[in-house]
Amino acid sequence: MKNLNLMTPINTLGYGVVGLNVLKAISKNVHVSLSLIGNADVSPENGQIVQSCINNLQTFDAKAPCLKIWHEFALAERVGRGPTFAFPFFEISELDEKRIRHLSSVDGIIVASQWAKDIIDSYKEISTPVSVVPAGVDRSIFKDIDPIDTKTCVFFNAGKWEKRKGHDVLLRMFKAAFPNESDVALHMMSSNIFLSPKQTNEWERYYKSDPRVKVLDRVAGHVEVAQAMSAANCGIFPSRAEGWNLELLEMMSMGKHIIATNYSAHTAFCNSKNSSLIEIEKLETAEDELFFNGSVGQWASLEGKPFKQGVQYMRDFYEEWKLNPNIINQEGISTAKSLSWTNTANKLQEIIYGN
Repeated sequence: MKNLNLMTPINTLGYGVVGLNVLKAISKNVHVSLSLIGNADVSPENGQIVQSCINNLQTFDAKAPCLKIWHEFALAERVGRGPTFAFPFFEISELDEKRIRHLSSVDGIIVASQWAKDIIDSYKEISTPVSVVPAGVDRSIFKDIDPIDTKTCVFFNAGKWEKRKGHDVLLRMFKAAFPNESDVALHMMSSNIFLSPKQTNEWERYYKSDPRVKVLDRVAGHVEVAQAMSAANCGIFPSRAEGWNLELLEMMSMGKHIIATNYSAHTAFCNSKNSSLIEIEKLETAEDELFFNGSVGQWASLEGKPFKQGVQYMRDFYEEWKLNPNIINQEGISTAKSLSWTNTANKLQEIIYGN
């Protein structure tokens, strides 16, 4: 059996979700020594495999390849002296000197979308080969079920409170689409552990100003996320930029209709057949005074025609729902079936081991 030194977080955030699912899938065929980034936050059913792979570090193979699932600006550290492969997710259109140096420090770069590959390939300073390996979805959890027949059309957004996610725009879209309707709702699963209580309260107060909006509490795991998604009819993701967008794919996997921007990494799996795509007219400086300081990169502008199109898509779905409350996104389900974590692990092995 081949050996792999894996460096990744294991938690409920984006990198942690990717790390756990890659670990579970790739360890079926590869002996994995797991070096945790940060503290583990893992459900009991996954605790044994995570601990077993952590224990393998005691006898890790120093010559084995190292796979690091982590930010593009923190890739230089690795385990062992074998070839190192980086699997970063990023959201901005440009790379600064720090990112260039870290991406240049590894033997292979793996990204989830062609959008990300094109950005890295545009820098001649980075000679490291770049491969595309899409992330996946666990369809044993995020599975299509019979729609819940309710008297309310529920729109749903998941993703931590952040301007990048379009949260400064989404409520305005919702109100513009439905100024007076009482049979619509917007559910927000947007807890952000990186915000202060004051910042969180500001977001929640803003959204709760409309009584049709429900701000959901942070949940323990993905089973609970799927339960919350199952109560919705349509996923709405007016994001300025994404490194992948796990939640969008998870909703698609459950057969929910999707409204999303036609920009950045999620265009790897969103198309005109499985989503209503908001067309972007221009880019703007990536700045939110918290996570992006405006010094590097751009992301999608949502004002003007994109805003109006998002409003119209919400309205269009609502009118369709009134005629048929049991709408199922069959194209979305088909897309999700092709994006399993097993496929992700197999493609990673092909790149890492050359077969």
